[in-house]
Amino acid sequence: MYESADLRKGLKIEIDDEPYVIVQFQFVKPGKGQALYKCKLKNMLTGSQFERTFRSGDKFNEAHLEEHEMEYLYAEGNSYCFMNTSTYEQILLTEEHVDEAKNYLKENTICYVLFFRERAIGITPPNFVDLKIIKADPWLKGDTVAGNTKPVTLETGYIVQVPPFIEEGETIRIDTRTGDYVERVKK
Repeated sequence: MYESADLRKGLKIEIDDEPYVIVQFQFVKPGKGQALYKCKLKNMLTGSQFERTFRSGDKFNEAHLEEHEMEYLYAEGNSYCFMNTSTYEQILLTEEHVDEAKNYLKENTICYVLFFRERAIGITPPNFVDLKIIKADPWLKGDTVAGNTKPVTLETGYIVQVPPFIEEGETIRIDTRTGDYVERVKK
């Protein structure tokens, strides 16, 4: 059980039987009266956001979230199959649950799936993934007008900007938190 004094950015609380994460937090102490806690909350099930003000002394339930290590197996239509690495139980997640992580998923990738009351609500891919380039335009020496990057298509279909010396068929490392190129992977 949390109290309003425990509120901070990133804290996960339960309101009306749904999990919320605090996106923004501000403490306000007016000259008279109680202290106020202004929060911007994001519903972890629907993604909707709203602002709410709490008074000192308000109490909140902790959101009972579990995170399981799972291995991505395959995609089937708009569903993605994951297997729990300890129980070998398989679940299907929709494209909405996987969201932007689908850009970094290839078979046998270990991810963390977030559950609320035994229901999958989100996925966290590893911080860095190595992906093969399947399409890249050749770099012309002296072509400095176009800038110092070029777009390439990865094996997952994701398009990323890379330095011009990167070629088709090479493997590169991507930071999944930003979606940016990090380095070329040497074999």
